[in-house]
Amino acid sequence: MTAACRMFMHIFSSCFFFNFDDSFSLQVEFFSSSVNKSWTKGKIKAEGQNWARHLMEMPANRLTPALFVEAVQNKLSNRSNITINVRDRSWIESESMNAFLAVSQGSVEQPYFLHIEYKHPDCNMSSPIALVGKGVTFDTGGISIKPAASMDQMRADMGGAACAVGSLYAVDRLDLPVHVHTFIPLCENMPGGRAIKPGDVVRARNGKTIQIDNTDAEGRLILADALNYAETVNPRLILDMATLTGAIDVALGSGATGVYATSTDTWNILQKAGCNTGDRMWRMPLFNHYTKQVTDSQLADLNNIGKHARSGGSCTAAAFLREFVTNKNWLHLDIAGVMANKDEVPYLGKGMAGRPTRTVVEFIEMLGKSQ
Repeated sequence: MTAACRMFMHIFSSCFFFNFDDSFSLQVEFFSSSVNKSWTKGKIKAEGQNWARHLMEMPANRLTPALFVEAVQNKLSNRSNITINVRDRSWIESESMNAFLAVSQGSVEQPYFLHIEYKHPDCNMSSPIALVGKGVTFDTGGISIKPAASMDQMRADMGGAACAVGSLYAVDRLDLPVHVHTFIPLCENMPGGRAIKPGDVVRARNGKTIQIDNTDAEGRLILADALNYAETVNPRLILDMATLTGAIDVALGSGATGVYATSTDTWNILQKAGCNTGDRMWRMPLFNHYTKQVTDSQLADLNNIGKHARSGGSCTAAAFLREFVTNKNWLHLDIAGVMANKDEVPYLGKGMAGRPTRTVVEFIEMLGKSQ
């Protein structure tokens, strides 16, 4: 090779590696920025889930309905995009939420209805998202009392409420350009002298009468009124979360959250959100087969446990709730199976899991981007 050729190759090589190094540096910078952004996003979601876990682990005497309200106010009241409205018994009575009131009447603790609104100034949503969370801060089962063994776990029967506020906290911290209303009925289910009795009949907010044949099927009663009230904000969709039935734990265990959805398109978004977070969803049936079982009632329009009680318990519970929803995009998440973690999820310690907070946040973010 001539000297001229060697000189040409040297200059060419120098130029090439200079450009390569410059490009590589830019790629590293971009990659580092992307990783930091993803890390921050994941950290915020984890903080939302950990807050839900913290609330679920609180002893019931340290997290009564009033103390739950206080905890939410302490955490969220100073956020500029969040408005908190706390409704007391007199307001609940004025709204004819008699199914909700029926559950609360056995306890000396006063019920509350919590309405939290998050609205980002850059939100372009034509209608909001509605979240509804079951907030039974302790569930004895009432007159249909639960077995004493493991009853202490029922301090987390407000898991739906905890995941709802945990999700809202993360949505706010992520500064997502969305509009979300969260509705949480809060009460205890106790076997006091004024407690509801098997066979009692109450009229819910939407006018339908309910025969209460099992007072331990109380979550669906308070959600019935909350779901109906959620319709007043004309939401794009309604998503409720509740530690509703032991039947979903029998069906799915801790492998996935059981989901009942009236819209396949909306379900597909939620399923993808679960795949993204690793906290999976599994669709369950909303057949008329189950609706017929809850509408076959001797004394009222509906029976709160259905004709065949234990058979398909999660499915009949969902069918019952559907009677109080007119929105075409409704998702019911039965989270009883994922309420606690023993050793199934390696990155979660033992105890209450706060699931599926991260998936709900991911779902809301995906909905915001689809506008």
